[in-house]
Amino acid sequence: MATQTKTVKPAYEMTYWERLGKEVVRDKYLYLLLLPGFLILIVFRYIPILGNVIAFMDFNPYDMAKSTWVGFDHFVDLLTRPQFLNVFKNTLVISILKMVCGFPVPIILALMMNEMRNLKFKKVSQTILYLPHFISWVVLSGLIMNMLNPDTGVLTGIVSAMVGERVQVLSDPRYFVQMLVISDVYKGMGWGTVVYFAALSGVDPQLYEAASIDGARKWKQLIHITLPAITPTIVIMLILSCNNIVNAGFDQIFMLYSALVYDVADIIDTYVYRIGIGRSDYSFSTAAGMFKSIIAFVMILIVNTVAKKTGNEGIW
Repeated sequence: MATQTKTVKPAYEMTYWERLGKEVVRDKYLYLLLLPGFLILIVFRYIPILGNVIAFMDFNPYDMAKSTWVGFDHFVDLLTRPQFLNVFKNTLVISILKMVCGFPVPIILALMMNEMRNLKFKKVSQTILYLPHFISWVVLSGLIMNMLNPDTGVLTGIVSAMVGERVQVLSDPRYFVQMLVISDVYKGMGWGTVVYFAALSGVDPQLYEAASIDGARKWKQLIHITLPAITPTIVIMLILSCNNIVNAGFDQIFMLYSALVYDVADIIDTYVYRIGIGRSDYSFSTAAGMFKSIIAFVMILIVNTVAKKTGNEGIW
């Protein structure tokens, strides 16, 4: 009796769902490893999005059924408050300063470290640069406050010697924003350096050898080989940085600021925290948070589109 052989449909004849089902069955254990992270993403990132509905109602935290719909009234109130306009300006100023001052630093450090020939010194330098990334802003803010103590702070004495007067950086609006930018660059430059250094490790050494034979010195090699090789990484990091254009760093500012520097340091996140938690105005604070998210989303779309139009790779 002849046995029937099961014919396997070629991949090009399968529908998208058939191919997907086949891949899921084939790689089922890999998808199981993905499942915990996927569930965490759903529970803590996507389900809370449903709570944004309270931005369009006069929310009653004790009985949501008694909440009344008000439409875009909270957004109109948000954009017409003089206090929020100042908060929005502070957010843009601080975040742009952090991006402009902090974005090139990891690139420069990675390029410098790439030229180091002493491997031991290179590894020690990487560790020292990367260490602040693992220190939380709670701990780092405590160190900053100790070093900027008006009476015994080491950095206070250095700053006072530079400006010619005794200053209190943490309570002086003239110096507070500069302190935020410098400390943020210090904490984040190690992470960026590792990212760019990983991109540099993928450059073919034969390109440098060929350029050296042709008479190109280090500067020419940097311009024509190194920078073009890491340009896609730079573009991706720039797009991700623009996502933070309205995220000036809640943890850092909340730990360091005070009422004396509200005029220059109060940002959207701290404003939302004070209004939402301090005054229990959940609808208004949710509207402010949605406004911030919309601005960040639009910035990503714009920068990604510009990157693709100029011949670079975007994030999608």
